[in-house]
Amino acid sequence: MIPKLHYRSQASSTIDHLQNIQKACSCGVELVQLDLDHIPVKDHLNLAEEVIKITAHFQTRLVIKTHYKIAHEIKADGIFLEPQDHSIEHARKHLYTWQTIGATAHTLQDCENLISKDVDYIALGPYKAINDSTITPLGINGYTAIVDALETSTPILGYGNVTTEDVNDILETGVSGLLVAQGLHADFNSIKKFNQLLGASVVEEMRHSFK
Repeated sequence: MIPKLHYRSQASSTIDHLQNIQKACSCGVELVQLDLDHIPVKDHLNLAEEVIKITAHFQTRLVIKTHYKIAHEIKADGIFLEPQDHSIEHARKHLYTWQTIGATAHTLQDCENLISKDVDYIALGPYKAINDSTITPLGINGYTAIVDALETSTPILGYGNVTTEDVNDILETGVSGLLVAQGLHADFNSIKKFNQLLGASVVEEMRHSFK
């Protein structure tokens, strides 16, 4: 089962990554995606090894963005690929069979292509405009049209400046979860609200524990 709330940690220093991931895990996020883009290559493996210690302590899943070899080496839960990364087929050859593969899509055709390659989940977006992106935001109408056309059991996550106020509308389109970065950096305590709105399994576990 793919968690409904994914947190992308995309800090520019190792200490910021570690602090942010510690906060996200302590606030109840179910999956952390580690983005190493802004970290020197020589520090990638060491950082990933430190991060998985944190996520393991909180029993939080960890996926590595782009770097499938690191995901394999530290036995992360999986990887996440962007369109410019290595192909899914290439990455899968270097992973354990139990490791998941998620990938980004911007269009219906992207989604269909990824589904044909048996990805475990798709991050579809952006929902709203992103500062450093020229990709046209999909909005509610875009999500609805794509999800209706797909009729797939593959989980679709929304991303792109999503706030808690957007969650209910997004879920009505058939999107099942969210990939969030900056929205959580601003307030890690909002993870609880996201989880409640998404009906995340961690909320059900918490409810069960008090019975």
